[in-house]
Amino acid sequence: MPLARTRELLTTAHPLFAFNVITTEHAEAIATAAEAANAPAILQISENAVKFHGGNLTPLATATAAVARTSTAQLALHLDHIESEELLHAAAAHDFSSVMFDASRLPYADNVKATAEAVRWAHRRDITLEAELGRIGGKPGDAHTPGIRTDPTEAARYAAETGVDALAVAVGSSHAMTDRTATLDHTLIARLREAVPVPLVLHGSSGVPDAELRRAIAAGIRKVNVGTALNKAYTGAVRAFLEAHPSTVDPRKYLAPAREAMASAVAAYLRLN
Repeated sequence: MPLARTRELLTTAHPLFAFNVITTEHAEAIATAAEAANAPAILQISENAVKFHGGNLTPLATATAAVARTSTAQLALHLDHIESEELLHAAAAHDFSSVMFDASRLPYADNVKATAEAVRWAHRRDITLEAELGRIGGKPGDAHTPGIRTDPTEAARYAAETGVDALAVAVGSSHAMTDRTATLDHTLIARLREAVPVPLVLHGSSGVPDAELRRAIAAGIRKVNVGTALNKAYTGAVRAFLEAHPSTVDPRKYLAPAREAMASAVAAYLRLN
């Protein structure tokens, strides 16, 4: 099937789930679950994943696109948390229909300037541009406190000044959580939804319980990003297999159950759709 485009999925899928890809097994697991659920999804590659692959986007992007094209599900490709201008510009050559350009570490005025430039570049190429305002936390140097949450008035101004197509907001989730104990500020989500004219994105969703996710979606979250939950399932399956079969050396033996475990994790999120 031809690759779907993020812009179209954002208007037709509510919510739209986006899952991080680090290895080909991640992409295959996401596609398998999306096919079984008959649900669209986004396969997203982060700048950190590109760094893991030696800074070379091409191999992982090519493999992920191939998985998506041979799937019967509606799947789009997205670059996530991109700070490098060089990597942003690589999106156009690698089938990505959307990019999350992350200038959230910068002061507000610098964030606006850098993001507006990224938006202009992306729109000339029909690429959807997502950005972040506030600090979602869970990355080096971040502090996950109420004081860094996204202000609705500032968010509305930011959307107008940058022209972004979607906005990641800080409402209580945090990246890299392995326990699902996060509590979201649903009142803030509703206020943001009223103030901001573009789709809202929830990052760090792996740490958010199902009930909290459902409330967030009802309050106005449109796109839900999931990464750590897949890695937790993947690693747990590999660990369990090798503990039970310590003499195994063929990686296919333990990567197969790891891929299945990731597919189950993806399916659980897609059932919230």
